[in-house]
Amino acid sequence: MAKLKLTLVLDSGARIGPGKAALLESIQDTGSISASARSMAMDYKRAWLLVDSLNKAFDTPVVERTTGGAGGGGARLTPFGQDLLSRYQRLQGAVTKLATDDLAAIEQRALPEAGPKV
Repeated sequence: MAKLKLTLVLDSGARIGPGKAALLESIQDTGSISASARSMAMDYKRAWLLVDSLNKAFDTPVVERTTGGAGGGGARLTPFGQDLLSRYQRLQGAVTKLATDDLAAIEQRALPEAGPKV
């Protein structure tokens, strides 16, 4: 079935889409940027750049890192980061629900093989 992928584009040009939302969810679950990167088959540097871009996009950090110690370092979503992720997920759900009938109608007309993606 056809699906929508929601990307929020802020006036600053910063973007929040399915990839960054999935990374935030994973950080929330694992407490680690590196573990999240590994679970998403993503290089740590890429994951850190995505987190850093989110932190720079707002007046409040989205993710906080903790320095190493006996148990090593970690990361967690700030209260604002949790709110941002929750709002993104809510918007994604609402958009998907709103579009269900239209997506189904469009998908009925789609060919099984679309040819090259351009």
